[in-house]
Amino acid sequence: MKPLIFDIKRYAINDGPGIRTTIFMKGCPLRCVWCHNPESWSPQPQVLYKRSKCIGCRSCVAVCPQQSIEMTPDGIVLAKDQCAACGLCTEECPTTALEMCGREWTMEALMAEIEKERDIMTDSGGGVTLCGGEPLMHPDYTIEILRELGRRGFHRTVDTTLYAQSEVVDQVAAECELLLVDLKLMDSEKHRRYTGVPNELILENIRRIAKNEHPFVIRIPLIDGINADEKNIDETAIFLNSLPQSESLVVHLLPYHDVGRDKHRRMWSSYNPQHVPMEAPSEELQQKCRRQLEAHGLRVIVGG
Repeated sequence: MKPLIFDIKRYAINDGPGIRTTIFMKGCPLRCVWCHNPESWSPQPQVLYKRSKCIGCRSCVAVCPQQSIEMTPDGIVLAKDQCAACGLCTEECPTTALEMCGREWTMEALMAEIEKERDIMTDSGGGVTLCGGEPLMHPDYTIEILRELGRRGFHRTVDTTLYAQSEVVDQVAAECELLLVDLKLMDSEKHRRYTGVPNELILENIRRIAKNEHPFVIRIPLIDGINADEKNIDETAIFLNSLPQSESLVVHLLPYHDVGRDKHRRMWSSYNPQHVPMEAPSEELQQKCRRQLEAHGLRVIVGG
């Protein structure tokens, strides 16, 4: 089965230069407690549920061949270990309360979808961004898409954690004009605690793309209680300043918000089940972190 795409966002203005079309791919090796797109974690198709749209007609219950759907006083409940993600329930649902997350696209169909916005992207200096999830989990498919976009003259950006083998990083970087690189935490044990993986591979790959002069932007999800403390910001600045050509580096601080909470509800799962203390950073804290990074000579933008 080909890697799945779970969303295509048009007129995106925070995923690289200009106005862009962003392609969201399923599958991610990280499990960040604050993740905005938890529906991207699994590479498999999933059924999502929006209770506010549900009219309780039970058509999904009747059609499910695995009998994995139950109507309760709290709405539809899905036995995920029984669900085959066949999609019959979503096809029967008259209000789209149930929908499939993730589907295969042929290259022809994907490019036709992208071409719809060519003029807007071209006029704005934009292009196409591959996002996720983690596009580097599917290097062959990602490179195939990037090469086709290149043949068609689109500016190509990849939004990535860089949690991948070095040869994959090199191959993908060679097929795009820009990398948007997430940098979450400098302490590897904390990184493992909050994302599920250590950070040594990520840091090494950041050094690698800097050394190889691949254009990239650092994006830091700024979270009060996780990584907005003075120690982490200072260590981040020291690391970034150690990179080749750090004087031209741009750092984006992306203030945390809990949009993932509703998505977990739609997946019948729990947001932040360990109750990790974390909050959206205040405007004062955002500016404090910005000034701290700028004091090290870095160029910082708050927001996308």
